[in-house]
Amino acid sequence: MPLNTQKIGAQIAMLRKNRGLTQNELGERLGVSYQAVSKWERGETVPDAGILLDLAAILHTTVDNILSGGEKLMEYRGKITVAQVREAMSSLRRMGELLGEDNLLYAAAIEGINTKLDTTVEEAFRSEKIFEVFVVEALLSCIRNGYYVDITDLKNNIKNEKIRDYAIDFAEQHGLK
Repeated sequence: MPLNTQKIGAQIAMLRKNRGLTQNELGERLGVSYQAVSKWERGETVPDAGILLDLAAILHTTVDNILSGGEKLMEYRGKITVAQVREAMSSLRRMGELLGEDNLLYAAAIEGINTKLDTTVEEAFRSEKIFEVFVVEALLSCIRNGYYVDITDLKNNIKNEKIRDYAIDFAEQHGLK
């Protein structure tokens, strides 16, 4: 990710002002001139790597926060694909086939899903369209929980256009590209 010197400068200025420091005071604490601080804040230059930790400490922030221009850097718990979620949903369906729908384990899993989602998940096992809705709902839950889902994967592997567009919009709202 290339550094955006304008955003970095704006972030330094905002953090400095929030701490009630002048450019001169910040420069003195870092052992640099107020002109150097001014150049950072105008986006002409960035602070040297050797003083970034001190700058972050003075401004009560992190180096990441400064260098990202204050934008949140996503830390994903992992990556998940449409195919993996389809497989998980298919495994649940297969569990009912193998163990029987009256099996306590299967019945408890289905009851839990139906209660949490206020739905009847077994309908998804009988209709491909409804199945895809459940797949997308599971993907959205994964995104909410910090998993990365590739937008191209959504575009290529969700058939229903309306559901696909909703999933893509949701993913983009959560910072996925």
